[in-house]
Amino acid sequence: MPSHVKPSKKTVLVTGFGPFGIYKVNTSWEAVKELYKEGLGADWELVIYEIPVEYCTVKSIVPQLWEQHNPDLVVHVGVSGIASELTLEQKAFNYGYERKDVNNCLPEANCCVHGADESITAGIQMNVVCADINNSDSKIKAVVSHDAGRYLCDFSYFTSLHINKHRTAFIHVPPMDQPYTVQELAEGLKVAITAMLKQIEEKLEMVEGNSK
Repeated sequence: MPSHVKPSKKTVLVTGFGPFGIYKVNTSWEAVKELYKEGLGADWELVIYEIPVEYCTVKSIVPQLWEQHNPDLVVHVGVSGIASELTLEQKAFNYGYERKDVNNCLPEANCCVHGADESITAGIQMNVVCADINNSDSKIKAVVSHDAGRYLCDFSYFTSLHINKHRTAFIHVPPMDQPYTVQELAEGLKVAITAMLKQIEEKLEMVEGNSK
């Protein structure tokens, strides 16, 4: 499915997932589309993309999106039936993918990236992002998780972390209206992404300052 782009300066890529299982309408993609309507502000180009719940597609599409857009930040968004807040994932795992995708397929050797580390921890500090969300005026509340579930969410997260762990994040959203509306979820995503971009920019300024 073609990506949608809003022209601006720096690039944030946000993905949601297509339908699977009981989720005939995937809340993650609905929230991402709502975020796109709102935008991130004049300084940021927002690119969104819907990813099918397919291992082979994730393995091909995610690296292509990185190469095509050279994003300053990639945020994958997925739905979780056990979540009741925005759930900020801190790490992803390379092995243990034993749940079949929508095409009844599994990745080779139940592995995401052959030869890569068993797990990767994101360079973005999700506890800081979580505090920023919970201290904001947003109705949305957030928690931090260290296990994204060994399905396509975890699989896409590891794929991107393996490309650049300092510019990658994953957020699980609860199902629609349990308890948040799509509009509220989009607002929460915007607050989270703004907090992530603040971290990235601060680290960049620190690096530039040390190089002078």
